[in-house]
Amino acid sequence: MNLMGLGLADMAGTIVAFFLTLMVLSYLIGDNALFRTALHIFIGVASGYAVVVAWYNVIWPQLLIPLIYGSQSQRLFVLFPLVLGGTLLFKISPRLSRIGNPAVAYLVGVGVAVAIGGSVLGTIFPQIGATVNLFDLGSIQPNENFLLEIIKGSAILMGTATTLIYFHFGVRSKSAVDKSRPRWLEVLGWIGQVFIAITLGVIFAGVYSAALTALIERLYFLGDFLYSLFTG
Repeated sequence: MNLMGLGLADMAGTIVAFFLTLMVLSYLIGDNALFRTALHIFIGVASGYAVVVAWYNVIWPQLLIPLIYGSQSQRLFVLFPLVLGGTLLFKISPRLSRIGNPAVAYLVGVGVAVAIGGSVLGTIFPQIGATVNLFDLGSIQPNENFLLEIIKGSAILMGTATTLIYFHFGVRSKSAVDKSRPRWLEVLGWIGQVFIAITLGVIFAGVYSAALTALIERLYFLGDFLYSLFTG
């Protein structure tokens, strides 16, 4: 990093990034005012950015422009979200908050429907298809080991099935109804727990690796900044 070769705006941004990085890393010695200040700055900048994006991508082009310059049908079309958005303002007052309940219910219903649709179409069906395709003998390439591919497919199928069995039966293992479950079902639920533990371990390792990479990058940035500052 050559500070002398940077423009005024780039140099100011680099200096601000340097001090903000130090303020965040000050959390290593405990919660303090510097860390809280950096956190508040981050939340403020993120909130401001979200407001600007919402204004230029949603409110202005999809609501106000059709309402002001659009045809009669376009104005009627945006009237529904405009009324719902207006009723949300009543949630500020405890006495009038009930007026905003239909808008909240609509948002929650749409959000849940999108989440369920995404889970079914984006996760469950592709997972089933991928599991079934593992046993498609015609898709095995000549350079692949037939027995190894069958073992891999069986392991994935077992992991999928036992995980679903655990979530369906294992979470209610302490109830009186489930005490009469067969032993083999409990064994399959335990195997599902093993697969869940492995998955969570892999996820944690990925998160830890990403965090460690970000920390190394920030430490390298600090060292590079100080080296450039003292060497000119």
